[in-house]
Amino acid sequence: MAIVRFRPFNQAVDSFRDFGDMQAEVNRLFDNFLGRPAQQAGGMERVWAPAVDMYETKDALTVVAELPGLNEKDIQLSIIGDVLSVRGERQWNQEVKQESYYRGERWYGKFERSLPLPMPVQADKVTAKYRDGVLTITLPKVEEIRPKEIKIDVV
Repeated sequence: MAIVRFRPFNQAVDSFRDFGDMQAEVNRLFDNFLGRPAQQAGGMERVWAPAVDMYETKDALTVVAELPGLNEKDIQLSIIGDVLSVRGERQWNQEVKQESYYRGERWYGKFERSLPLPMPVQADKVTAKYRDGVLTITLPKVEEIRPKEIKIDVV
């Protein structure tokens, strides 16, 4: 009776040297699918997308974006129709040479997020605040969307 090695994965997976290689390949595929191509051969510029939260209050729609390492002058906001666009660029630190790095996990380069707004807003009254790497955008709702309380008179 011969002992046969158990191979739970197909032959394509066996071609990876170890699971680290397989994980790197899966990450690369997801990054490409999500619009963030892997590091370019000639440099460190990569496309990245900052994390964004959007929530509704009684009077406004609020968008919060994590943009650490940027200055407010590096960020541009615009509203076209019912789409809010946040774009900018995080610059690579040129003080340290690329060949001196052991690990580089932070994303650099240009970014753009286009967020469809779920309701009409007053584009001329939008405010934005940037503090500690967090951008908070307040988009006031149009008057007809805001809930109106109706007082009931007792007779």
